[in-house]
Amino acid sequence: MSAESASTTRAALFDVDGTLVDSNYLHVRAWQRAFREVGHDVDAWRVHRAIGLDSSLLLQSLLGDDADELGDRAKDLHTTYYLGARDSMRPLSGVRELIRELHGRGVQVVLATSAPEEELDVLREILSVDSYIAHTTSSEDVDHAKPDPGVVRAAMDRASTSPDTAVMVGDAVWDGKAASRAGVTFVGLLSGGISRAELTEAGAAAVFEDAQDLLDNLESSPLARLLVS
Repeated sequence: MSAESASTTRAALFDVDGTLVDSNYLHVRAWQRAFREVGHDVDAWRVHRAIGLDSSLLLQSLLGDDADELGDRAKDLHTTYYLGARDSMRPLSGVRELIRELHGRGVQVVLATSAPEEELDVLREILSVDSYIAHTTSSEDVDHAKPDPGVVRAAMDRASTSPDTAVMVGDAVWDGKAASRAGVTFVGLLSGGISRAELTEAGAAAVFEDAQDLLDNLESSPLARLLVS
């Protein structure tokens, strides 16, 4: 199979926050500020445990019975505070090199996220590798975020691939659950602050420290089956 024909079917699907961009703890701080402004003080560890979860589920988990009344205001405030921290965002170690290597080895790189378009635009600017990214998803493409498998399925549709020719890379339990429900192999990264044991329990076939560690061990990772020599 030529590199050209392989690249039309083989895809590495990447979560973005905490996987490619060092932004999870900025999300935590933004949510904390938002919750405080609507009258709820929420401990940082509780917020961190919910990062990457569908926003409606995050709000229900952290605001309880007040989620319906206060959720929309909290979401708007979170967006304002999160985007206001863009100067603190940066690509995680090895991310650009990993994306370029996969692209060069005939693998489509797909950003499989349900981030709002406004946030995704900032994240893509931070990554600065658009020429190596084949497709992206956003909140416009799904009704529910992870752990619902819709994001993963939308990413596969964009890449014209299937569970047999795709691998999902993410940093959160929710990434693993979404990938498993879509029948896609999941590779976990520790760069989002979730433990190896939890990522493994969520279905990770392998867990690496970060994108650099994955790149250093690419040939022995689950992504190896996607590579064109």
